[in-house]
Amino acid sequence: MTALPTQSTGETPLFGAESQFRAFFDDPRWALAIIRATVLEAAHPQVGAALVDNSTFVAHPWRRLRNTFLSMRRMFDADPVVREREAVRLNRLHARMSGSDARGRPYDAMDRATRAWVVATLFESAVTMCRMSGQPLDQDTMERMYAEYRSYLAALDGDAGELPEDLHDFWPYFDRVVENELENTEAARVILYRLFDHLPAPALFEGTPTLWAAGRAVVGPVLGAITVASLPEPYRRRAGLTEIPGAATLMQGAYLAAGLTRFLPPGWIDAESIIEVVSLRPDSDDPRAPTVAALRSRMKRASALLRLLTPLSGDTDPWAAPAPSAGSGESRRSAEEFFRQVLDQTGDGYLDWPDLAAMARELSTRLDLDEPAETRLYDAFAAWWRELQAALDTDGDGRVSADEYATAVPALAGPALIRVAEVLFDATDKDGSGTIDADEYRSLFRTAFHRDLTVTDGTCGRSAFVSDFLSFMAGRRTNTPYDPLLADA
Repeated sequence: MTALPTQSTGETPLFGAESQFRAFFDDPRWALAIIRATVLEAAHPQVGAALVDNSTFVAHPWRRLRNTFLSMRRMFDADPVVREREAVRLNRLHARMSGSDARGRPYDAMDRATRAWVVATLFESAVTMCRMSGQPLDQDTMERMYAEYRSYLAALDGDAGELPEDLHDFWPYFDRVVENELENTEAARVILYRLFDHLPAPALFEGTPTLWAAGRAVVGPVLGAITVASLPEPYRRRAGLTEIPGAATLMQGAYLAAGLTRFLPPGWIDAESIIEVVSLRPDSDDPRAPTVAALRSRMKRASALLRLLTPLSGDTDPWAAPAPSAGSGESRRSAEEFFRQVLDQTGDGYLDWPDLAAMARELSTRLDLDEPAETRLYDAFAAWWRELQAALDTDGDGRVSADEYATAVPALAGPALIRVAEVLFDATDKDGSGTIDADEYRSLFRTAFHRDLTVTDGTCGRSAFVSDFLSFMAGRRTNTPYDPLLADA
């Protein structure tokens, strides 16, 4: 086993608030660097295949961003118990991801060399963002940060042997992988050319399709051009990525502008708060909800004005949520909308096991389940998938198309789905009381408990919970607590 970096008394801690990683945690430059790192990860054939088959980054990018952000924060927490628990959770998640890519090559999310590459891209992109913004890291700082990332890998794999022990040896390793192993994968192309152009609106921009579409039309191509220009030249050449004239200057300006935020007072930019506010729902009992609701109202007015000034053909945004019906607090989705927004979690146009596994993964993450409870939930979803496949997969291709689903919707709510709801209830009912109280409810939905407390005594029973879940999954209702959990981006 490779020796891990150690600390002497007085040295900067590898984890916690004083680590080099946490110094970048609220740095706006990190937003640009993480996109770059994600493309380099996705360009690895194993990572790219795993992303295409299992990830929700296309259909639910904001949810994926939030979960990744929180996971990295836990992995660099000062408390070793928090780090160990998150590492175990990630390993359980990755152990369920394996298969073959479009060329028949096997992939495994637990492959040690592949996991080392993911960590390597994060470190190298952090170094690159500092250099591009005119604040290159000195050698000592760079070595401390490299030790942090090797310790991060060690927490996942038991040791950091797949990454060179010395920073001096890291750069030849990085160049070798870029030149010999990276490819123009489907996942990399999706991130660069599809994700930005079709990025769904987060909760904050709901009801403002024109405003969101206009902003996306401007920012999307710019982000894509900046990202391509920032990638290593050998990979750009090998993948056939054409750099737009002036993109290098634009990239440099973007990094320099983001770097100027270092002159802001400490605490003015809090990445976690920004992510939470962007995804905050109007029915949340978060104290910031009224402010967010007022901001959303102003954006709706701005969107309406923009719509009058610049009428667009079609006048609709395909990614926008359907408007509620008049006089009602909720509306009904069409079968097509429900399929795309809820069932097709991976965004590939089909329903198959990775989509239901993504639901189980999100629910397990929300509830911070231990291994036995997580396994029961996955097993329940697997049984539901077998039931759906038997009932809906009419052409026998191992997946369910939107058309197959639309012609046999009633089969969605069978005995296996009831079992999923019951297992989810048991997982949410942490104290085993047979009811879900307001705190347990909030841990799953992150919204206020709206039931009539004089009737329910502030709790939700098993039958009511199961009924609500089945109503959402089979009735295709919108504006339920499950929307921000399974339908929102």
